[in-house]
Amino acid sequence: MHYKDRYRDYLEQLPEKIRSRKESGRRPFLAFTSNYDVVLKWNAETFSALMDRFLRQEPAAKAGDRIENMQDLARISAYCAIHGLGMNFDITSVDVCNTLMESFEMESALGGTGAQAAAALSTAGFPAVVALTDQSREVCAMLNQSDMRVVSGDQLIPVMEGASGLTPVYHIILQFAKGDVIRVEGREVEIPLSNRLIFFYDSIHKIVPIREDFLEYLPSHPEQISSLVTAGFDAVIDPETIKERAAQIEKMLVQLRQKSSPIPVYMEGAFYMNPEVKEILFQTLGPYCTVIGTNEEELADLTRRRSCSVDLADPASVLEALEDMLAWYGPEGVILHTKDYALFYGTCPSGVDMEMGLTVGNLMSATRARCGRYGSMEDLWESLDIPLSAEGLRFFDGIHRVEKKHEAVIVPSRYLERPRYTIGLGDTFVGGVQTCYD
Repeated sequence: MHYKDRYRDYLEQLPEKIRSRKESGRRPFLAFTSNYDVVLKWNAETFSALMDRFLRQEPAAKAGDRIENMQDLARISAYCAIHGLGMNFDITSVDVCNTLMESFEMESALGGTGAQAAAALSTAGFPAVVALTDQSREVCAMLNQSDMRVVSGDQLIPVMEGASGLTPVYHIILQFAKGDVIRVEGREVEIPLSNRLIFFYDSIHKIVPIREDFLEYLPSHPEQISSLVTAGFDAVIDPETIKERAAQIEKMLVQLRQKSSPIPVYMEGAFYMNPEVKEILFQTLGPYCTVIGTNEEELADLTRRRSCSVDLADPASVLEALEDMLAWYGPEGVILHTKDYALFYGTCPSGVDMEMGLTVGNLMSATRARCGRYGSMEDLWESLDIPLSAEGLRFFDGIHRVEKKHEAVIVPSRYLERPRYTIGLGDTFVGGVQTCYD
């Protein structure tokens, strides 16, 4: 079976989708975090100079590592760059932040899965509701497009009306480029894959406070919700804290189920600083989810932690791992999004065109990679010139040759060998998927 390219068909449907959403008042609600990203402009020579200066140990990194000084940063970032890995780490010293910001040129960007997914939708013209942990004017201004709303009490208000005068919550992001050559321990190494590292000098996302008015609003106004995205707990370290947050969200989801017909719930994964926290959250909320989203690195990590393995180049092995996720966490379906394809596996809700969601998610993500910003409708049209991933096409054929226990929907991505931007591509994809829900 060969792939039929429907990117143009689905893009032509978006203006009517936007009109329908505005007329009906239904929109996606995207939660739970936001922050102000400081994006370091990648320079291979600057990175190499920092390695020359600070690398004192064999490059190594693992989940839960903390960066207390520049030697820690050099060890961890060298390892990730050598292997093309995207990971998140805590920084405990402001001196490390200052050294990074003094070494690289910088630009600002929006952070947080829910916030970025909302921004991707609103830039294309969709109305949305976003829950914010950082409500600084700087963050709200980056979300102030189309009809972006926040919950205030028992009403939805424009995002700028909800802005505070507080200082932004800063995250520092270092992205590196495939094919660039860096110096590590006196030898030259070619980076195998474009990716990014996120460094948190941030305490609020250790607890992720959730506003009660947001949790109360959803069960009271189910007719306004086209879908609900929940994400943003990857910086939480304490298992007791995540148990509290999971219980808050579970209570809301139970109330929502009691008061309305099923509403799509999409929980996006991430690289969690404490894997135990991720396990608690997924075990608690998974049974309420229409979809759990993950990328290939996270899927490999999940299987490894359960003493299993996945061959990401083998369609049969990937489907087996997704089958395991369905059994482990109990969602209706799983979406695996990679640089080459997006794949849904599970039980698709009646009346939902999942191929549309995957296609628009891929297109929005590719546009951000190409332009370095969230895409307008014009930007999305221009991205149709990006070729389909050859590996994605191969995987499409492979998936359809494998015997399956559940429905599989796969869409090859539009692939850039050297993207202009690697930050927030998965979060942007999550926004695009929400277009398939009415």
